[in-house]
This record gives sequence, C-alpha cells and structure tokens, in this order.
Amino acid sequence: MPKITQLLFDCDNTLVLSEELAFEACAELSNEMLEKHNVADRYTGPDLMTTFVGQNFRGVVTGLQQRHGFKLSDSEVDEYVSRELGKVIETLEAKAEPCVGVMPVLEELDKSKKYGMAVVSSSALSRVQASVKKVGQEKFFPKDHIFSAATSLPVPTTKPDPAIYLHACKVIGKSPGECVAVEDSRSGTLSAVRAGIPTVGYVGSYGGVIKQKEMAEVLKEAGAKVMMDDWSQFMDCMAQIEAA
Repeated sequence: MPKITQLLFDCDNTLVLSEELAFEACAELSNEMLEKHNVADRYTGPDLMTTFVGQNFRGVVTGLQQRHGFKLSDSEVDEYVSRELGKVIETLEAKAEPCVGVMPVLEELDKSKKYGMAVVSSSALSRVQASVKKVGQEKFFPKDHIFSAATSLPVPTTKPDPAIYLHACKVIGKSPGECVAVEDSRSGTLSAVRAGIPTVGYVGSYGGVIKQKEMAEVLKEAGAKVMMDDWSQFMDCMAQIEAA
C-alpha cells in the first residue's frame, strides 16, 4: 500500500455542523416545487436530510422528481439551485459551527505537516467556502484544495459519483491510494470508496448512540475501512489504515 500523504475531508457534518441548517433552508424551496407540480407531499428539513443526506441540492431536486413523478426543465433546475444556494449561505454565515472536537485535530495536523489537507464536498464551492470561513477552518486548506462536485467539475454532479474525488486527486497530484477520505454519509463514503480511496466513517454528528450505531453499519456496508464517533479517535483511525 502506498504511503498516506493526503487527507480529503467531506465538509457538511464532518468538518462543519451544516447539514441541518442547509436542509432547513432548502425545505421551503422543495415544498414550493412540489406544490407547483401538484404533488401533495411536503418535507421538513429533517425529512429531506434523512432521505438525501450527503447529496447537494441538484441531487435533491433530481431525487424529488424521481420519487414524485414530475419533470423540471434544465433552466428550472438551475433557478432552484441558485435560489437554494443563496438561502443556505445566508443561514450558514449566521449560524454554522465546527463539528465537535474537530478543531484541535485540524490544529495538530496542520502543525505536524505530515499530511496535505483538502476539502471534497458535494455542495457548491461558495457554500463550502462560507462554511469553513465562518468556523475558522479556512487557514487549514489552500484555496485551490477545496473541491465541489456541484462547481469544480465540467459537468456538475453529486456524491456517490466518484468524479469529485478523482478530480481532487488529479489536481493535488496524488493517487487515490496515497489519500484517506473522511465521510459521514453513505453517498459520500461510496463516492470515496468507488474512487479507490481508503475511508474513515465519521458518525459523531448523528444525534444519539442508537443513530450513530445504525449509521456506522451503513458506512461499513458502503466500504468505510474504520469508524469513529469522536474526532479524538482520528489519529488511531489513521494508524489502523496505515498499518493495514
């Protein structure tokens, strides 16, 4: 196995507690869309998060169309994605906080210089940048090492498509085997694993021990090599992967 030299972090609910805030902000637009197309069902923020966690809003819109049997034009999708992004960034800039325990780990990693560090997200680049800036994490990541499946690729996509991880590896100049990803969702874990990247599954942002155990099984099934429920375990997780 190649020497691990690069860490690739998901952003939402891995580095920044942002998923609940983001889905709260996009539920209104989702329900507007459903009403416009005569669909009776409505979603709360938690409903959307349970169903679409790890996907960007373009992925949510695609999923809603598939679930409820309606069709938007490309221009309508672009309009909804643009409106949602503005709402989410406004909310994150006001309320986002770092995931519990992550800041001391990032400080230690930055000080050691053992690994390069990058962010690999499904969310729009401006949203990711707003998140890491709000919580004081932008100093840990070079500006050109923040990647977005919604923005950084020639054709926008979302996890579990591995394209964004493969793109990040190419830009950084690392093979997938030289990297370790950290992901909190099934779609994100699948994205990294399909790209050939050993993955740490993080469940610490899920409320309650029962939910964390459930998600740990989901991420293991998706291919995560090791699990952690607290950022204090990260160095041990890295040691396990590097010893494999």
